[in-house]
Amino acid sequence: MTAPIQPATTPDLLYSEAEEDLRSAVRALLADRSDAPSVIARTESDTPYDQELWKTLAAGIGAAGLLVPEKLGGLGATHREAAVVLEELGRAATPSPYLTSAVVATAVLLALDPEDGPAAVLLGDLAAGRRTAALAVPFAAAPGGDHTAEVTADCGALTGTVRGVADAALADVLLVPAPTGLYAVERAPHREATVVLERLVPLDLTRPLASVTLDGAPATLLAGPGDCVAAVRQGLLTGAGLLASEQLGVAEWCLTETVRYTRERHQFNRPIGSFQALKHRMAEIWLQVVSARAAARNAADALATSAPDAALAVAVAQAYCSGVAVHAAEECVQLHAGIGMTWEHPAHLYLKRAKADSLAYGTAGRHRETVAGLVELPAP
Repeated sequence: MTAPIQPATTPDLLYSEAEEDLRSAVRALLADRSDAPSVIARTESDTPYDQELWKTLAAGIGAAGLLVPEKLGGLGATHREAAVVLEELGRAATPSPYLTSAVVATAVLLALDPEDGPAAVLLGDLAAGRRTAALAVPFAAAPGGDHTAEVTADCGALTGTVRGVADAALADVLLVPAPTGLYAVERAPHREATVVLERLVPLDLTRPLASVTLDGAPATLLAGPGDCVAAVRQGLLTGAGLLASEQLGVAEWCLTETVRYTRERHQFNRPIGSFQALKHRMAEIWLQVVSARAAARNAADALATSAPDAALAVAVAQAYCSGVAVHAAEECVQLHAGIGMTWEHPAHLYLKRAKADSLAYGTAGRHRETVAGLVELPAP
């Protein structure tokens, strides 16, 4: 029997000055370019992503290159800084390919440890914001296991279908894990016949999903089968760990907005926030948000330091933060009463984002099972 995983060092859960500066820059950008009316309007269109906003965030601020080493064209930062960006994106419910491209796809490529070749070139493009990429696995795929798609490769051409891929319709490159290895498939106008995407109708309209059908699509081999499986697992682990920070941002906005509204809304000549029952409900959310912040920061720090208990930290963060985000969003809608049920109020954006995120990269139940296995806790 193996010994339970023990943390190597005490994690630093506080935000550094550089992280707070990054937060200020991202928050100012989103306040100016991604306010609630703009986001709601975009969810009603066929273009939920603001490409100019993405260029500013990815290239102007440099957020897309945070995880990429300087020698490959990135900023050489860590998962902690990327987590701060995701907090702010969650707080604003901003439609953005940051999680899928700058985090998951980038982590997959980094796990290949490229020095040169097509993987290194693609990493440089992703870091500079010139292109975006999406990992062609279902958005609900959890870390661990073999997530190779049912795709066949014949002389460098791929054929098969993958369903429920997040941001596939907007990605310039698809990373396709197949039984024979990891492939990069370029999406270009002259290849539309070989790469067909069927847009799905997701619950969260700020994060599009699509089914990807490859019909003899030309592809570039990036890694063999063994490296492919390991790289995809690392990418999904990174995605799940940093998704907790997005969920934290969702919960923080819901709490802040609910407190603000209940201070301003009056009944019986009193702010409704002064009613004891509502005070207790908001205090409970506050306690959960504080705990969620600790879990999310711990996961980001574990990934940043390649801690031996990183998988445990990620599983704990996802098992807890997904429920906190959903609860905070549900309370936000309910405590706003009738206005919280309207399309014009942004509360529904956060509820849908929280609900969708609770299924992404593994459900809370799946992550609790992972925690039980890692700490050798037998099932009842």
